[in-house]
Amino acid sequence: MRLEVRDDKDILLANARPAHRHNAMNQDEIHAWHYATRRPVKVQWRDGVITSMQEMKAEPPSEVWLAPSLVDLQINGYAGVDFQRDGLTADQLLTATGGLRKAGCAKFLLTLVTDEWTRLVNRLRHLRRLRSASLELKNAIAGWHVEGPFLSSEPGFHGAHNPEFMLDPTTDKIRELRSITESEPLLITLAPERNGAFDAIALAVSLGIRVSLGHTNASSDVLQQAVRAGATGFTHLGNACPQQLDRHDNILWRVLDATGLTVSLIPDRIHVSPSLLRLVHRALPGDSIYYTTDAMAAAGAPPGRYTIGALEVEVGPDQIVRQPDKSNYAGSALRPIDGVFRAAEMLCCDWQQVWDGFSTRPAKLMGFDNTLTAGASADFCLLNVSDNQLRSLQTCDGGQSSGIGHTSHDEKGR
Repeated sequence: MRLEVRDDKDILLANARPAHRHNAMNQDEIHAWHYATRRPVKVQWRDGVITSMQEMKAEPPSEVWLAPSLVDLQINGYAGVDFQRDGLTADQLLTATGGLRKAGCAKFLLTLVTDEWTRLVNRLRHLRRLRSASLELKNAIAGWHVEGPFLSSEPGFHGAHNPEFMLDPTTDKIRELRSITESEPLLITLAPERNGAFDAIALAVSLGIRVSLGHTNASSDVLQQAVRAGATGFTHLGNACPQQLDRHDNILWRVLDATGLTVSLIPDRIHVSPSLLRLVHRALPGDSIYYTTDAMAAAGAPPGRYTIGALEVEVGPDQIVRQPDKSNYAGSALRPIDGVFRAAEMLCCDWQQVWDGFSTRPAKLMGFDNTLTAGASADFCLLNVSDNQLRSLQTCDGGQSSGIGHTSHDEKGR
């Protein structure tokens, strides 16, 4: 595998690798700065698996960095492909996964949102069949996220989800989702105030399903009961709630006051303001926060009109995804790599300090390893960064590379 930059103005990322070249394309090595230790390292891999990770005395070029690939637990669509549509093809999914890989994301949870139950589960069955038939899709689609229909139907809290299709999370429906996905990673988002939610959470957890709370107006007591039942996450805090909230008691304060939840944030400066992002980081331990794009079809694609299921949305150059003539958002057009640098900018810190929030922590929440260690999958990003600005990026997914040439997080992902 050869790593290169497709822009002559950049320092070639090929400089990150030693002159020695292995004969086989399935074996290689890289010399770069480690994102966490900020020390020079050499990583070697073979057949898609890291075989060695060792610290080096020799220094690579100062702008060449190595980090684990990004992991996004909430992708509704990407690169013009809407995962909420019926009859998607393997080629369409490959277009989306290829676009995500170019944006630093080697693994993600394909997310389906609220719809009529039969349509929703048939869609899930179809997508799973496509994934099962393709090694590339199996490598990229790490699992599934079903966001709804077990959500609040209250105005404001249901967001862009259609309240007409909201349902209580019965044990039969939980078992059906587990039956369809078998042993594959599965995350469900539900509102714990719905009838039967605690039994559903306990059953889901016993079946190996991760449960995240969201699109909810649950009281503090109900949130804590959900945690005791086994819920571990909270989906896109700061969204899926009315624009105007009670200043003394609202879902933001309740979640920040709760214990046992790992919350996701959308770091695009749109869904979560810089001040709120900073306040959440002050209120919660760092390992209780991870990032997601909540991306839909417009992410990694030009401005225009797109769909997210039955909804038609408009996306302008500002990357804001809106239903026509409505103020609420409907997913985002954020690229994962841009989310890293925007989070760092809002938190006034180096990009290395927020990287785990978009890589190792979401992976840990779902129970899989995404660290740069011997024996792990060769999933990593090779970045060219100077003055905290991303100049170029290559993503290695199981030893296979794809990426972009010159870029900047100020280009808004276009």
